[in-house]
Amino acid sequence: MGDERELELSYKRCKELNKRFGKTYYYSTLILPRAKRPHVHALYGFCRYVDDIVDELGPVPTSTRISAVDEFEDRFFADLEAGHSKDEVLAAVVDTVRRFDIPTEFFKRFMNSMKMDFVKARYQSLDELIEYMDGSAAVIGEMMLPVLDPSDIKAATKAARDLGFAFQLTNFIRDVSEDLDRGRIYLPFKDLERFDALSDFESKRATPKVKEFLRYEISTARSFYRASIEGDRYLRGSALQCIRAARVLYGRILDKVELLDYDVFSARAQVGALEKAWVVGVSTLSRK
Repeated sequence: MGDERELELSYKRCKELNKRFGKTYYYSTLILPRAKRPHVHALYGFCRYVDDIVDELGPVPTSTRISAVDEFEDRFFADLEAGHSKDEVLAAVVDTVRRFDIPTEFFKRFMNSMKMDFVKARYQSLDELIEYMDGSAAVIGEMMLPVLDPSDIKAATKAARDLGFAFQLTNFIRDVSEDLDRGRIYLPFKDLERFDALSDFESKRATPKVKEFLRYEISTARSFYRASIEGDRYLRGSALQCIRAARVLYGRILDKVELLDYDVFSARAQVGALEKAWVVGVSTLSRK
């Protein structure tokens, strides 16, 4: 009984993390059946847990962060091997991985990308950035597929990865100011140079050159959103509507960037709670 209670509390903790830090994702999960939502929360909780180790330990040496990530990784994979965890977040993650037979290789790829943040602060090209996003974003789409239960997981994989790329690029565009504060640039460095926008970008000035650069990056993100639509044919019911809602909601962040006239340094591009609720409501009604 104690283990069941601990697992219940772990899923509750993951839900809290998802609701607090991943509001756009969270709203989309409301479309899923109640039985599936906790597993999406668990996968989000895992990603947030690691991200906090990388970014939120405060002013500590990089070596301390690396040690913390290594310790977490060893503990997580030991818990996976054991089939259970006493950690308030990982208990739900391990349970979800086992229930849906999610390959552990996915989590290794995620951890590898998180470790890249310790040694790399900028990416020269889109191809180089995609190599990073394979583990930080695309693989999350792959983790989700067993929970969403598409008719053909293998055929749906490319679209799931493309949607992960689209979401991550959207985050990078929205969060450039915060990333600059951390000394990082998660958009192709060659594009900044091509638009002669590097100096203004690093100075957080929304000049015409920077706006042209961001306009180009938004077009790249939208190309991934369009490519991800190919996977809809393999989904059905609430899973399909969940993904469609997430695509719409995240895509609207890019619309908000445009409404800000690309000045992502002075204000954060956000989709309001009422707008999110409206999209989710329409998606829910459309499947009835």
